[in-house]
Amino acid sequence: MAKPKAIISVYDKSGVVEFAQALADLGFEILSTGGTAAELSKAGIPVTSVSEVTGFAEILGGRVKTLHPVIHAGILARATREHQEELERHGIDPIQLVAVNLYPFEKTIEKPGVTLEEAVENIDIGGPTMVRAAAKNHERVTVVTDPGRYSEIISELRSKGEVSKATRARLAALAFRHTSQYDAAITVYLSKHLPDTADVEHRVEAVDEPKSPFGPTVCVSGTKAFDLRYGENPHQMGAFYAIGDPPYSGIAGAELLQGKPLSFNNLLDADAALRIMREFREEPVAIVIKHTNPCGVAVRSNLEDAYVKAREADPVSAFGSIVGLNGIVCRDTATRIVETFVEAVLAKGITDEALSVLAKKPNLRVLILPRNFEDDLPKIDVRWVDGGFIAQSPDIPQDLDIASLKVVTERRPTEQEARSLLSAFKVVKHVKSNAIVFWKDDATIGVGAGQMNRVGSVKIAAEHAGVKAQGAVMASDAFFPFRDGIDAARKAGVTAIIQPGGSIRDKESIDAANEHGMAMVFAGIRHFRH
Repeated sequence: MAKPKAIISVYDKSGVVEFAQALADLGFEILSTGGTAAELSKAGIPVTSVSEVTGFAEILGGRVKTLHPVIHAGILARATREHQEELERHGIDPIQLVAVNLYPFEKTIEKPGVTLEEAVENIDIGGPTMVRAAAKNHERVTVVTDPGRYSEIISELRSKGEVSKATRARLAALAFRHTSQYDAAITVYLSKHLPDTADVEHRVEAVDEPKSPFGPTVCVSGTKAFDLRYGENPHQMGAFYAIGDPPYSGIAGAELLQGKPLSFNNLLDADAALRIMREFREEPVAIVIKHTNPCGVAVRSNLEDAYVKAREADPVSAFGSIVGLNGIVCRDTATRIVETFVEAVLAKGITDEALSVLAKKPNLRVLILPRNFEDDLPKIDVRWVDGGFIAQSPDIPQDLDIASLKVVTERRPTEQEARSLLSAFKVVKHVKSNAIVFWKDDATIGVGAGQMNRVGSVKIAAEHAGVKAQGAVMASDAFFPFRDGIDAARKAGVTAIIQPGGSIRDKESIDAANEHGMAMVFAGIRHFRH
């Protein structure tokens, strides 16, 4: 009886030697190509080259090696008598296992200066073809694209003598997801980078509008990281999906050091904290988030002082919050954090001493962000609506400075007011619209969020700030349609305002500010957050 056959052709060679050795020990004949064959042979594992099986050498610089009827008939043949007899007539042996992962197209196109030619050369053809063939025929064939699954396969082969039908079906679904994500990345890239040609009938539609990052289709896919206890509410189911390949970025790449699993709402709040952390890079900042809105943000010379100031901005709302810290959490900061109930802490790093302090609150989640979180900005923002989704480029941090602000009032802001206005404007873009932020002494002192009219948000921010509003500055995420917001701010004690400008009634707002002796600047950019 012929040996069972496994074809192994992988770019990611993690664990492949151990996997192939285990298969060989179980009686498999290993078929392989190129670099994988060389790696296995070097480890002393018997390998049969695909060329020996097909009787046809690799050609076109390796572009054609596994694209051959002997290989694909061996993979696609069902266990029926008709198919097996046909294989025998043509002298083809069935293949029982396909272990393939693909050229790193996404990593290739992320490299600085990569050319279209380089990108195209890293589009795998033979690999996806074998993966799809094996996944289609999962009734008989085991397909594996993830090295993390090798041990599962070997365990079943050793204990049962075969890979179970359920496992083959699950691996097939994962394989199709692997190739669909791969094709999605290629589709998006080529839609943006294919050159114009004279053959209009065969052009990719998205190329007709090169200024738009969005073509006729947008492909969004993810890998499930973990199930949630429930969704936004206990009667809803939920799961968290990571986008791309490991190592993941953003929240998906954060390491949970202690505490309960993250909930649906925890993840949304952690994301809100992370977005503000990216706005403040050069100085320690603490963010306190509640229901995706910042109820306190403070900048100080050290994290402990920043956290205390941020918490004091709205101590009532800080109860049960998510805390974001853009530095290394030390023992003193951790001691302050455990003074009140906090759901989770999201930080750049943490000392062992600080972690031992937070361990006194075993349910407190502690997440450490991936090293590149500040620069690894999201590439697309997607929101689901009934019947589909809408996509946009993300509202990434802006490089506003004092010189870029347009002073529209008779009084110019002082240097201190101008710095405060810029800080407040960084925060207000992350508050639900209509959004207002009062800022003083390098911290928020009042936040008005999610109101149906702008003056209502001003009044809420003023109420939170109380007497601290005297001498504060105010940021608005969009223009003031009427002067009532300016009047309410002055009544609270605000001395300077930053807003985008652009209303047909801008003059009324400017006149109101002049009447009150306030300074007002236009940033020229709106930051709605729905």
